[in-house]
Amino acid sequence: MTTDFSAGPQTTQLWDRVRPIVEEIERLPFLGQLADGSLDVKAFTNYIVQDGIYLTGYAKAMSFLAARANDRDASRFWASSAAEAISVEEEMHGELLADSRLAAAHEDLVNSGAGFRASPTTMGYVSYLVATAASRSYGEGVAGVLPCFWVYAHMGKVLVERAGAMSADHPYRTWVQTYDSPEFDESTRQAVQLLEQELTNAPAEVAAQMRATFEQACVYELHFWASAHALQDWDAGMFVPQS
Repeated sequence: MTTDFSAGPQTTQLWDRVRPIVEEIERLPFLGQLADGSLDVKAFTNYIVQDGIYLTGYAKAMSFLAARANDRDASRFWASSAAEAISVEEEMHGELLADSRLAAAHEDLVNSGAGFRASPTTMGYVSYLVATAASRSYGEGVAGVLPCFWVYAHMGKVLVERAGAMSADHPYRTWVQTYDSPEFDESTRQAVQLLEQELTNAPAEVAAQMRATFEQACVYELHFWASAHALQDWDAGMFVPQS
């Protein structure tokens, strides 16, 4: 199983730095249950709703990078990735919700009033990426959006290996296979190469901030999956001592 998308010494060191976070992600019950098909449909439906909200903001962050990139090829890559984030998400979610089991759970989620509202983690992650891409250095913006490429490409292969030969009625087969594809791998390699270049050319202080931004976004990746599984909402009751 090849999951090393490093493009040089800078990104090799960076991936080694976040390996403990990635290993925490690999251990999440959400992903284990996703692989074997036992994940509760309500939790998965909540995840894809939050993912749709997230990808809208993620595309906005990449659009900022497209506008700020000095290199024409880099600008083209970010612009096309922003467009693809929306189109692929819409197509994949449409396929998933064609499954009657997921469609029913999705309808229940929407009818409950919880649908289409960003969870605290989703809002925090999106706000962080958009603010970083818009107001920090271009390199920091690249570092912020990269974990969504790299961690998903890695986990796609981990999940395919865990799931093995998925049956035709495996409820999450479409999702698992989406992130283990040659096309997504190639996009990930291009994004990692752009970060390698930025880290190589950046002054030491900026490069340190880029590494910190990448690590923070990896933490958000961990929390995003965990919070979707927990059906995180805005209920403040959890902070109030029970009498």
